[in-house]
Amino acid sequence: MRKLINLILFALIISACRKNERLTADGNAKLSLSNDSVLFDTIFTSLGSTIKKIKLFNKNHEALNISEIRLSGGNTSPFTLNINGENTLNRNNLILNGQDSLNIFVKVSINPNAKNTTFLVQDSIVITSNGNRNVVQLLAYGQNAVFVNNGNINSNTTWTKTLPYIINGAVTIKNGATLSIQPGAKIYFHKDAFMNVEGNLMAGGTFTEPIEFCSDRLETTYLNEPGQWKGIYIKQSGSGNIRNSIIKNASVGITCDSLSPGSNPKLMLSNTVIKNMQVAAYIGYHSELIAFNNLFYNCGNYLIYAAGGGKYNLKQNTFAGLNPDFPRKNAALTFSDYLAAKAYNKLELDLMNNIIWGSLLNELDIQKKSTAVSQINLAGNLIKTTSTSYSSGNIINADPLFSMQNNETFIPSSGSPAIGKGLDLSSYVYFTEYLRKDLNNKTRIFPSVIGCYERF
Repeated sequence: MRKLINLILFALIISACRKNERLTADGNAKLSLSNDSVLFDTIFTSLGSTIKKIKLFNKNHEALNISEIRLSGGNTSPFTLNINGENTLNRNNLILNGQDSLNIFVKVSINPNAKNTTFLVQDSIVITSNGNRNVVQLLAYGQNAVFVNNGNINSNTTWTKTLPYIINGAVTIKNGATLSIQPGAKIYFHKDAFMNVEGNLMAGGTFTEPIEFCSDRLETTYLNEPGQWKGIYIKQSGSGNIRNSIIKNASVGITCDSLSPGSNPKLMLSNTVIKNMQVAAYIGYHSELIAFNNLFYNCGNYLIYAAGGGKYNLKQNTFAGLNPDFPRKNAALTFSDYLAAKAYNKLELDLMNNIIWGSLLNELDIQKKSTAVSQINLAGNLIKTTSTSYSSGNIINADPLFSMQNNETFIPSSGSPAIGKGLDLSSYVYFTEYLRKDLNNKTRIFPSVIGCYERF
């Protein structure tokens, strides 16, 4: 105890000494900076950016007086500073002790303007100490956008690629209305935002101009960060056709809670990438999904979770349960006829020419838990599984040898057991419109490569 008391007294003495540390006016005693420029990625007008940090170091043995830290643009600047916990445009006469450091936090908000293209805004931080002047350049790329704040789409509407769309809160496509999204459009969602589909969603991208559904945070820090927005919800009265799109970084990519309300498919999903989901790429409750030429990967619990029966027609997809970000415990594809004691239905499952692979021993789980009739057709698939019931007509537990896994394309390499093993789908009703070409827009030749990519 006596030693502890002496140690505390010693620390207090040292602290008191540092408060009275000798200031040096030597011009050779300079500050060091962690960086001399700060670049913010594209920031949408009127939305604030992420916060970036600049660190000032006094590597001298004596204290320095920082006579001024100021934002050159003053109160007209789009940038703001926080110094020592104070939001300010400038600070004067800050004492920085020897071998100590100081943090400056920078944020940018860009006012709306009429520009449709990306533009550059800039300013600088000027730091003066002992006659020495340091300048930190601040640069941010801004872009105008169409902002949708908890809005309803009540009539047929078209979104184009002219400006990105920023969803704040929710956007709801009402029953009887159709939202048509043109090639190249970018649909960005603010934190926890989502899209409700009570009417019809028609997202028709192309190979050269895919549609993007993702977070409005475009900084590198958020590039592959899951859970930034909630996802797309297709309601009981709703339906959708999503083609040549990228859906990423949500909690659940698409959630669907029912079968088709009419003769058209509930959801047609083709040539689309769904990735980096916190929970799942697709969740269905007694729902209907037709999916061709899609790539699903890096999702927290499931790639597809379908409960309560339903209809699932999946052909030429690649399901890669290889998760760099999640310690997943469930099969990548999980189907069940059961939802609750009084909620179970027929399960119709048609899987052909899909790669179902991942880091677990079992990546396909088909559960029959009720008295409902199940109709299961599995043919021409490459499956990683512990089950012996899928072996007829499928390739079991043979590594697909993805050649570009690190580049997130999952193309089977030369020598892959998936090459030349796909069943002929050329007479299939959807072949010409959806399956004739692969995800890379290459013509599919049978016997095809299993999965979403052809290789020749």
